Amino acid sequence: MTSYVFITGGVVSSLGKGITSACLGAILEARGLTISMIKLDPYINVDPGTMSPFQHGEVFVTHDGTETDLDLGHYERFVRTAKGGRDSNFTTGRIYESVIAKERRGDYLGATVQVIPHITDEIKQCVQRGAGDADICLVEIGGTVGDIESLPFLEAIRQMGIEMGRDHVVYVHLTLVPYIPTSSEIKTKPTQHSVKELRSIGIQPDILVCRSVDPLPDAERKKIALFTNVPEKSVISAWDADDLYKIPAMMHDQGLDGIVARQLGLDLPEADLSEWDEIVEAKQNPEAQVHIALVGKYMGLKDSYISLVEALQHGGIHTRTRVKIHFIESRDIEEKGVGCLEGMDGIVVPGGFGDRGIEGKIETARFARENGVPYLGICLGLQVAVIEAARNLAGLKGAMSTEFDKNTPHPVIALITEWRDISGDTEERDEQSEMGGTMRLGAQSVTLQKGSLAARSYGRTDIEERHRHRYEVNNNYREQLEKAGMVFSGVSIDDLVEMIEFPEHPFFLASQFHPEFTSNPRDGHPLFINFIRAVRENCECELPEAAEG
Repeated sequence: MTSYVFITGGVVSSLGKGITSACLGAILEARGLTISMIKLDPYINVDPGTMSPFQHGEVFVTHDGTETDLDLGHYERFVRTAKGGRDSNFTTGRIYESVIAKERRGDYLGATVQVIPHITDEIKQCVQRGAGDADICLVEIGGTVGDIESLPFLEAIRQMGIEMGRDHVVYVHLTLVPYIPTSSEIKTKPTQHSVKELRSIGIQPDILVCRSVDPLPDAERKKIALFTNVPEKSVISAWDADDLYKIPAMMHDQGLDGIVARQLGLDLPEADLSEWDEIVEAKQNPEAQVHIALVGKYMGLKDSYISLVEALQHGGIHTRTRVKIHFIESRDIEEKGVGCLEGMDGIVVPGGFGDRGIEGKIETARFARENGVPYLGICLGLQVAVIEAARNLAGLKGAMSTEFDKNTPHPVIALITEWRDISGDTEERDEQSEMGGTMRLGAQSVTLQKGSLAARSYGRTDIEERHRHRYEVNNNYREQLEKAGMVFSGVSIDDLVEMIEFPEHPFFLASQFHPEFTSNPRDGHPLFINFIRAVRENCECELPEAAEG
């Protein structure tokens, strides 16, 4: 029978529930358990796919093509057995959508549909379905205790504690313990009030994880335990770590996993965190330092590129390289020129939607190609590289994507329906129209050209990567671009362009898919590892003396 650990948050949002959940999952996995992880989000959007990156950060894509909350990226980076999918992220909108559909079909036999029991029952069913057959399912509830939006989710997990028994359910509550500089005091009152709010709806937390700037002193730990009815040993200090990957050891050293195991009646072997120790050691002892320009359009919120940033750091871990990322707004390149790229050892252009800053990205690709700067393009980063080559190497003046210019004379990037001949039978035409009007999402097979940089990077010619895009390279222009020097080194099973490169360049590689979604610190990802390695070789970078040690 699967046991459940429910993680809630209080006082303020963005305390790190996702990281806390992922790290607890990593420690429990290191003790031999299989882990599944679920995120419950209280917003009414059905999924985050249409939400602005400025508001919600990155949209993470799972293997099955589900657009999910970015916390699922944390889960997959920390926990190998927690492979997310459609049943790993549920929102208020999706829950209500399902309940309303059942009501319309008559599934409730004319009953008055209410939050309790219909909405809460739906939540419980979704959680149990998402748990699968894992030993433990960790369920993170988004938002903050006290928010009206999250009440149905909290009520549902309260009911699960009663129905399953407390030997199968653990409640973990994450709170803020602020430090007031003017009075030089650590304040426990917000935590006390947050637990009081949680208890008022029937949930007594078993464990408190207290976020603070510095480690929580014993006096404050005792005070929190006294006023919240939580054992002192179950008050865990989660201070600001200088390295994300130190957190599993931080929590293990305080016995968090042992507390969970004892409450669930589990006799487990000791946790082997040697892999995490090796990661921390590699980050603390780099052999060189490189400067990477990340040229994007959502720089107002760094979480918009969180998987990509982490993947670059993973490349650094596996090459013993300190990766310094410089976030550059693509509009600044349009307004000020490419001068801000001078001195960069490598350039990454990520994905994105809409025409804002697009010319800046195109100029970035040109700067990298003409100046021999290692370049890694992701999704839109591939498309702008194709547009740049079409304009400046193939002589296709005015080349552009139809996403940004419907009247471009050379639509080198376009919807499939705009360039593929679909004059055949009705069934094929309907299928192509559907592909042209919807996104290509999730893991799909890619064949790499033997001997290409892409194949050498992966070490094989058959790969599978996750996608999230709608527009494609127009195959009608491939011959002209190949004559201009571009190599189409990866294609899909239906001959859509997946990877491009320039063989004479030190490292110029771009993918239509998103490799960052499958990178993790323990295994890395071949594209990012080889990109950072190429950057080091190209610039012969060394570690600055001030950074040594």
